[in-house]
Amino acid sequence: MKRRNIVKHLRHNGCYLKREGANHSLWCNPKTGHSEAIPRHTEIPNMLSKKICKALSIEVIG
Repeated sequence: MKRRNIVKHLRHNGCYLKREGANHSLWCNPKTGHSEAIPRHTEIPNMLSKKICKALSIEVIG
């Protein structure tokens, strides 16, 4: 899955970018307070994108 699709999904579900790291971006869900690191690769495996959504307590990408 493309990274831009995951970022779009996170923003649509109310998450925001907390900070940028060297290899990862840290995204946070303000409703739950959970945060998760998203790698800065153009392609992110589907299993990892599902794990990110579950960790941020948002609906899983199809």
